[in-house]
Amino acid sequence: MTVMPLQKAPWYRPVARELDVFRAAHAQRLPVLLKGPTGCGKTRFVEAMAAELERPLVTVACNDETSAIDLLGRYVVFGGDTVWQDGPATRAARQGAVLYLDEIAEAREDVLVVLHPLSDHRREIHLDRRDETVVAADGFMLVVSFNPGYQRGLKELKPSTRQRFVTLAFQYPEAAIETEIVATETGVEPELARRLVAFARKVRGLAELGLQETVSTRLLVAAATLIRAGLPPRLACNAAIVQPLSDDAEVLAALEDAVALAF
Repeated sequence: MTVMPLQKAPWYRPVARELDVFRAAHAQRLPVLLKGPTGCGKTRFVEAMAAELERPLVTVACNDETSAIDLLGRYVVFGGDTVWQDGPATRAARQGAVLYLDEIAEAREDVLVVLHPLSDHRREIHLDRRDETVVAADGFMLVVSFNPGYQRGLKELKPSTRQRFVTLAFQYPEAAIETEIVATETGVEPELARRLVAFARKVRGLAELGLQETVSTRLLVAAATLIRAGLPPRLACNAAIVQPLSDDAEVLAALEDAVALAF
């Protein structure tokens, strides 16, 4: 769990009208769900919007061990005394922060039950262990994300949960915009950014590789950063893109061939 205080808004390149939808949802006290592939800009988007709205950002990276107690809080022993410690969801509600639960589908079922009263008109959390109900302060916003492609039907959000959220669908941006993002984020020459994006788009079209995740904008930024630091493009792409995507020898060979063709 991370907590980001108020800070200057990080750079984010809008792709459609996602900023307008998020602003309207915040103004109307509606929760937002972001769906899209890994590394397409969902987290950067939330960081940028929290900064623009001048709200603290509380981020929780969910996994199959994330429980309701982890989010709500627990009693802990401190200095010989037993004291209550708010969890990130409770703290965000009290502060009027943006609460961002990344990969919400990975969390345990009891987490979704706890979030229901936060995601509707009540905007509250009930702490059974303290017999206390915390009503979210002004400015609070619940944002969750998940990757439908990654889940592959094994851990999907129930329709009853999804319908509680205003939903924004993210994809990898069109080539010109993705090139702009890579060049701006890393400071590499636009032509190099264009070649990286062209390579990524080629790999994304190779369904026969059977990749669980494909080349993300995040991986392109990492490769461009290494190139900017002085590494040869093929070495940078191997370390930042090829190796993170697979351990299969045949797949790695195919990806390395694609890198060789691009550079």
